[in-house]
Amino acid sequence: MRYRLIIFDWDGTLMDSLGHIVACMQAASRDVGWGELTADQVRDIIGLGLPEAIAQMCPGIGDDQAEALKQRYAHYFVAGDPSPMAFYPGVTQGLQQLQSTQELRLAVATGKSRRGLDRVFRQSGCGDWFHASRTADETRSKPHPQMLEELLETLDVPIDEAVMIGDSVYDMEMARALGMDRLAVSYGVHDADRLAASRPVMTADSFPELLHWLRA
Repeated sequence: MRYRLIIFDWDGTLMDSLGHIVACMQAASRDVGWGELTADQVRDIIGLGLPEAIAQMCPGIGDDQAEALKQRYAHYFVAGDPSPMAFYPGVTQGLQQLQSTQELRLAVATGKSRRGLDRVFRQSGCGDWFHASRTADETRSKPHPQMLEELLETLDVPIDEAVMIGDSVYDMEMARALGMDRLAVSYGVHDADRLAASRPVMTADSFPELLHWLRA
């Protein structure tokens, strides 16, 4: 395999959580009096850290209302539907195959919080598949490349042996800022045309297609 480190985004790349995120954010926005957010407005900010997402999605929002929106979103996300969310087709089998590849390292770089990522690791039972992870609340949010820099340093892998995989321009631009290879998936928040502007090495329409390209 060409790479020694594969870094995955989470929501929209591995886990089919976009509908849940949209519903929770819309409910939270109504609760705090901001008004109705469209599904497209919410989908467009998925991948950013929550404070950055709220600032972009709700221009002009005050600090108190933004904090209330953050808290209500967290409430709905955890308590609104406690059932585990599903991985996209082929992800479980694909990650298990990659995990078994000798000397290959897997990591996560996500806009989720550490608490949120650890929760989904427990619910899905996949936390031990990954050698390292970074979340938006313990480093800088995408598209700043700091979380990638930290993962490279932690796992002691040179940049030319690593690749970032994601479904948003925030993932692609984060990797592009470092000159890291990037692979896009078109089934998440941003479509293939928008992702193409970040010049990914390839764009996959499904996880099995992505896995086939990596192994080939």
